[in-house]
Amino acid sequence: MSAVVDDDLWSAVGDPTRRRMLDLLLAEGRGTATALSQHLPVSRQAIAKHLAALGDAGLIERAPEGAGREVRYRLRPGALRPASAWLDETAAAWDERLTRLKRAVER
Repeated sequence: MSAVVDDDLWSAVGDPTRRRMLDLLLAEGRGTATALSQHLPVSRQAIAKHLAALGDAGLIERAPEGAGREVRYRLRPGALRPASAWLDETAAAWDERLTRLKRAVER
């Protein structure tokens, strides 16, 4: 297998709150910490920590400045491609193993 995925990415998407934040950013295109906190049962401080983890994993970035002073975030284009490639390669490897096992059992 050739696809390599940073552990920070898996850690980031492994958290349900962070996945929900990604879903919200996907649906809205961009969002602020305040806007995200209105949809999540966690403190504003927790939102900031989750945003930092998503940023460290390369999943989100600061959106170009808009109106107001609050920082806006958006998904980073293509950020999940390495994970998707790894999952595809892993699925193909398992399919091949299961096919070989089936052939061996049928003999």
